[in-house]
Amino acid sequence: MERKIIDWLKQTFPARYPLSVGIGDDAAVIDIDARQIVVTTDAVVEGVHFEIAKHSWRRIGHKAVAVNLSDLAAMGAVPLAIVITLVLPQGTVLNQVKELYAGISNLCQRWRIAIAGGDTNFSLGPLTISITALGILEPNRTPWLCRGAQIGDDILVSGSLGGSILGKHMDFEPRCDLAREIASKFQVHAATDVSDGLLFNLGVILRSSGCGALLELGEIPISPAAREMADHRSSLDHALYDGEDFELVVVVSPEQAARMLADEHLSNSLTRIGRTREQPGILGRQADRSEKILEVRGYSHGQSGELP
Repeated sequence: MERKIIDWLKQTFPARYPLSVGIGDDAAVIDIDARQIVVTTDAVVEGVHFEIAKHSWRRIGHKAVAVNLSDLAAMGAVPLAIVITLVLPQGTVLNQVKELYAGISNLCQRWRIAIAGGDTNFSLGPLTISITALGILEPNRTPWLCRGAQIGDDILVSGSLGGSILGKHMDFEPRCDLAREIASKFQVHAATDVSDGLLFNLGVILRSSGCGALLELGEIPISPAAREMADHRSSLDHALYDGEDFELVVVVSPEQAARMLADEHLSNSLTRIGRTREQPGILGRQADRSEKILEVRGYSHGQSGELP
């Protein structure tokens, strides 16, 4: 459903000056003189993205910022500032708000991000934190987009995947350092972050770029949490479809991929998992060289969703 809304918004409100990138990507890009400002916004809601009885206010604050920084990383942008809107449940006390801001400020201090203000309201509903994050593209760099993958490109992913519900979905570190390192040295054809599951988010890149992919299933980096959760579903299934890993998927030429994987600062962070191809859809190749079509679906906070 979310993707259908985004597609409708793209058609209804196309990018216009001063936007060079509008609705539909991980963030928007605003051209101001010779600089490109990257803007994204994301909200986390009690009962959807966290449980207030289970997760501390500090962890909730961390996640609220981190999901936005992940979007900036997916665009190859450097974070600058955030604006925070809080909708607090009736009965919230000052110490809880202080703990929330402790989680927020920890990430901001690490990245030297300014807290530029915001708004605070109270309601009878759940705790909701909405953050708008601003970043900047460093000189002579172009934003990474979901579109732009070319036939025969290599597909790389950072970190390991699956099982984030065991804790990573609250405590993950956005891949801002990695994105900055890649952007400073390499040309990226397309990129996104893994918020809704590897195959779902990769599927957005492929659909936007008009191509398909062949994945080497034995190369998919499976997290220890995914292996721990393997029961009715395999650990590979968790790695392919679980949401909120917030790792990066980057699509680059084979030459760029070889250089990235040989780079001493990147080689331990990235895994080549496949290659784009002309035929639509995502094909998975197993260790015995047999192949199967992979269903393109993902995790959407308790609901599975196929790409429209």
